[in-house]
Amino acid sequence: MDNPKTRKEVGLRLKYARLKKKMTQAEVAEKADLNTNYYACIERGEVNASLEKLESILKVLGIKSSKILPF
Repeated sequence: MDNPKTRKEVGLRLKYARLKKKMTQAEVAEKADLNTNYYACIERGEVNASLEKLESILKVLGIKSSKILPF
């Protein structure tokens, strides 16, 4: 996800999924074993998260990668 546009799109989809689950960023971050600020950066598309971290977030949110990856 080197493309900033792709990172932003993934972040927006994660945010939507999180809000749909009525979870805070802190709750998702804690359950995914991530720093809250780092998770917030992922949602804003500011950082290039590893696949391992994304998988952890997806597991917490209970969604498949096909729901967030725009390709």
